[in-house]
Amino acid sequence: MEPRDTAPDSWEQEDDEAVMERQLRPGSNTLNVNAKPFVPNVNAAEFVPVSLKTDSGELESVVADKLSSLKVSRSSGPVENGEADVTTEETWDEKEVETSEEEPGGGDDGPEEVPTVDDEPPETLEEEEEISVPKIPPIQPDAPKKEHINVVFIGHVDAGKSTIGGQIMYLTGMVDKRTLEKYEREAKEKNRETWYLSWALDTNQEERDKGKTVEVGRAYFETDKKHFTILDAPGHKSFVPNMIGGASQADLAVLVISARKGEFETGFEKGGQTREHAMLAKTAGVKHLIVLVNKMDDPTVNWSLERYEECKEKLVPFLKKVGFNPKKDIHFMPCSGLTGANLKEPTDLCPWYTGLPFIPHLDSLPNFNRSSDGPVRLPIVDKYKDMGTVILGKLESGSISKAQQLVMMPNRHVVEVLSLLSDDVETEDAGPGENLKLRLKGIEEEEILPGFILCNGESLCHSGRTFDAQIVIIEHKSIICPGYNAVLHIHTCIEEVQITALICLVDKKSGEKSKMRPRFVKQDQVCIARLRTAGTICLETFKEFPQMGRFTLRDEGKTIAIGKVLKLVAERD
Repeated sequence: MEPRDTAPDSWEQEDDEAVMERQLRPGSNTLNVNAKPFVPNVNAAEFVPVSLKTDSGELESVVADKLSSLKVSRSSGPVENGEADVTTEETWDEKEVETSEEEPGGGDDGPEEVPTVDDEPPETLEEEEEISVPKIPPIQPDAPKKEHINVVFIGHVDAGKSTIGGQIMYLTGMVDKRTLEKYEREAKEKNRETWYLSWALDTNQEERDKGKTVEVGRAYFETDKKHFTILDAPGHKSFVPNMIGGASQADLAVLVISARKGEFETGFEKGGQTREHAMLAKTAGVKHLIVLVNKMDDPTVNWSLERYEECKEKLVPFLKKVGFNPKKDIHFMPCSGLTGANLKEPTDLCPWYTGLPFIPHLDSLPNFNRSSDGPVRLPIVDKYKDMGTVILGKLESGSISKAQQLVMMPNRHVVEVLSLLSDDVETEDAGPGENLKLRLKGIEEEEILPGFILCNGESLCHSGRTFDAQIVIIEHKSIICPGYNAVLHIHTCIEEVQITALICLVDKKSGEKSKMRPRFVKQDQVCIARLRTAGTICLETFKEFPQMGRFTLRDEGKTIAIGKVLKLVAERD
C-alpha cells in the first residue's frame, strides 16, 4: 500500500509548485519587459566611480546584452515547463489507472515517470556527452593486437618488488603524478616515505601498514610493441602459496635482489626467499628470467661494479642448478626502484652497464609462440560475485569469445560466457596468454574453486586423483617414504597429496631408471612415484600440456620437491 499512497502525494505537491510557477512566471515576464526602460540604471555607474568613466560605457553594453539574453531565456522557459506539466499530468492519470488494476506495478512506476520531465531541458548536457564519449573507445580495438606478456616480480621480502612495479607504472604513465604525490604525503605521515611507490600495487590497508605484499598485486602497462601485465608476488615466506599462484600465470619472471650490504646475503642464504622463488618460478613454467639488482643507489653500494659482480657470481650457479640456462634464459641488470634509474632511460651513474634499460629490454624480447587453435584451457585463479559469477585466470591455450559455451572441470558444469574483460578492457574475444575476467552464466560462485579449469566441450581436460610423476627432492632433512603427505601446487590448484608408492630412482646424469623399487628417497635424488590427491583435480601430462603438468610439493612452509606428471592413472572402482 505504501508506494501507492506516497507517490500521488508527492505528485500533488509538485503539481502545486507547477501551478505557483505558472502564476508567477507571467508576472516575472512582465517585470522583465518593464526592465527595458530600466537600462539607464547602468548610467548610475557613471555617477559613482569618477575615475573609471571610460569603463562605464563598456559595462553598459555588457549588462544590456546580459539582460536581453536573460529576457529571451526566461520568456522561453515557462512555455517548455507548461508543456512538460501537461504531458506528465496525462501520463500520471494513465499510470494511476494501471496501478489500481495491478498492485505490484505501483512501486516501479516512479522511475519510469522521471524521463518525461527531464527529457526536455538538457540540450546542453547531450552536447557535452557527445564530446566526452569518444575518449574511451579508441583504446579498445588497439589493446588486444599487442602481444600480451605476464611479468611476475619475485624475490626476497623487502627487495623492492612493489616499488619497482609502482615506478614502472609511473614511468609508463599508468599512475599520474598527483596520485603518487598523495601516496607520498600519506606515507610521510606514517614515517614511511620510501614506501609510497609500492602503494600503487599494495592497495589494501594491511599491506600498506606493514609494507609487506600479501596477495598478488595486478597492474598493467604498455610499450610500443607489447602489452604487459605486472603480477607483484609477495616475498614473505608465509605467503609463498600466493606467490605460486602468481608465478603460474607468468610468461616472464623478474627476480628482484637487493644489492645493499647484508640484504642480498639474507635473501640468498638457506631460508631466504631468493632461492625458493627462483626455483618456484622455474617449476611454474617461466622460461626467461631477468635478474634486477636493485638498490644500487644505496650508500653501501653506490653503483659499484664489484658488488654487482659479486651478486651475479653467487646467483648464477644456483640458477643453473634450478634449470635456467645462464647464456640464453637469464639477463642481469642493475637498477634503482626508488629513483627509477635504468628502468626506462639509461643512467650516467653506471657507465659500465652497456645493455638496454629494463622497459626497452622487455620490449626487445622475442615473441612467445602461442597457438590459438589449441583446446581451451583456463585455470581459475580467483572468483567472486558481481552481477553474476566472475572468474579470473590466464588463458593458457585456445581462444574464448563472447556467448561461447564452455565446460567447467572437474564438475562438468556447462557455462556460457556473458562478458570478457582483458586487463579491465572489455573485448569480444581473447587469445592465449591474456589475463581474463569472465562473467559466466549457468554456475554459482559457490560451485567454483580456484584450480578448476574452463575447457571447451570437444576436448575436456583430464581429471583424477592418482598419477605417476617424476619428482626431484630439493630440500628435506629426513627421508621420504611411501605414505608421506604434502601439499601439491599444480597450475592454480592447491590440494593435499600422499605419495602412495615409490616406483624407481632416476640417475640424474644418465637418466637411467633403477630396476629395484626404492624403499625411500632423500634430498637431491630423483624418483618416479605414484601420488594420490585427497580430492579430484584437473591435470594433464607434462608431455601433452606442460603448463598443467608441472607441480611443486610443499610441507611445513618449505618447498620440498618439484616434479612433472608422466602418466594419469584411471581410478579403480
